[in-house]
Amino acid sequence: MKRITLSTLATALLLAFASSAAVAGDHETEGFHGYLRAGVGSATNGGSQSCYGLGGITMSYRLGNECDSFTEFGYTHALAKASNGATFVGTFWVDAYKNSSDFGDAKLAVSKAYVEAKNLPFMNGGIIWAGKRHYYRPDIHMLDMQYINMNGTGGGVDGYPVGPGKISYALFKDNDDNVYATDPLTGVRTLRSTNSALRQNIVYEGLPVNPNGTLDIAVSLIHAQDDNNNVKTHDGYQVSLFHRQAKILGGGNTFGVQYGVGPGTGINGPCCARIGPSGSTLLDSDVTRLRVFNDIVIQPTRDFSMEFVALYQRDKSDLGGSSTWTTVGARPVYALAENFKMQAELGVTRLKDKLNPSAQRLTKLTIAPTISLGRDYYARPELRAFVSYGKWNDAAKGAVNAFNNGGPVYGDKTSGTSYGVHLEAWW
Repeated sequence: MKRITLSTLATALLLAFASSAAVAGDHETEGFHGYLRAGVGSATNGGSQSCYGLGGITMSYRLGNECDSFTEFGYTHALAKASNGATFVGTFWVDAYKNSSDFGDAKLAVSKAYVEAKNLPFMNGGIIWAGKRHYYRPDIHMLDMQYINMNGTGGGVDGYPVGPGKISYALFKDNDDNVYATDPLTGVRTLRSTNSALRQNIVYEGLPVNPNGTLDIAVSLIHAQDDNNNVKTHDGYQVSLFHRQAKILGGGNTFGVQYGVGPGTGINGPCCARIGPSGSTLLDSDVTRLRVFNDIVIQPTRDFSMEFVALYQRDKSDLGGSSTWTTVGARPVYALAENFKMQAELGVTRLKDKLNPSAQRLTKLTIAPTISLGRDYYARPELRAFVSYGKWNDAAKGAVNAFNNGGPVYGDKTSGTSYGVHLEAWW
């Protein structure tokens, strides 16, 4: 693939300021904030809680179907304020993850450590920042899928007004971790994957295109870093368009189209092969990812809310052929009282790839009586009891068994039931 030269950095900055919504970065308010999910459960045939998913390039429907534990928390504080009103704000967070219900021995890691310069008189409301942070990572909630994620360590400018919207530019240095395979006979190590790259992210948000509707444009330009392994690496890119429609039955709708090439696909990159950060720079331009999705959350009455998602994704490469993931799902929620909801979630997933002659199919249904902060769809904390039922075809047996952290729970079966309790909170 043709190299993306670093001169694009200067060009991008020039365009950003010469052209003179939500802002790309997550800008926490002053105080202590965090997120927590945890739970415990079992399967009808005994043993640990079972979860239902196909793994690989897919994501699973999460209600009553999370067999892991995760928390992140931290503090945001104004560090200093200049006489002209310019304010320097620091944010520090840690997180911990375990692929089981007990994460007492999980290790804490730093997930955010950055400083923002706000209210600078020459920035017209824009923010300058540097450090390690979460960055432009909207998600499809019921899939726990950040359809784009630009997290990393770097620096940039957020939310500079350009025309009717705002532009953000960031430069990240993605990790230098290399993955090797060692030949058991010769002892020779071969480089299998590397994400070492300079990554530029350009996001233009809030472009009005229709009443209550805006367009976001997000671009990643990935410049592979040379290594000492005499292995050819490749540049890549991704382009994403998101139409966000507000005021639909008390909620909103997001329609997205995304296309990535080489490391711009996110494949063999950070968690879940997300689009946005650098995937493996060993991937050439024959490796592509196309994703089209629609995600809507509505709240038409005080007591009823629902999320509905439909998604199509196709990955292609000369070596691996193509893999196609399609899914449709809904989560209706009805509040029976101020602090009590009944939730249900139904998801149907299909995966077809070159390795399997038959398509893998999975259907998951969950019922979850819930104690909640309020009646709204996103009201948290939530304390849930749940029963989940999964059904899959013969082609999906291996994938469903491999998806479970507790091992091949279901063996040769093509259906199963799990139950338990779960909590989710953010603050």
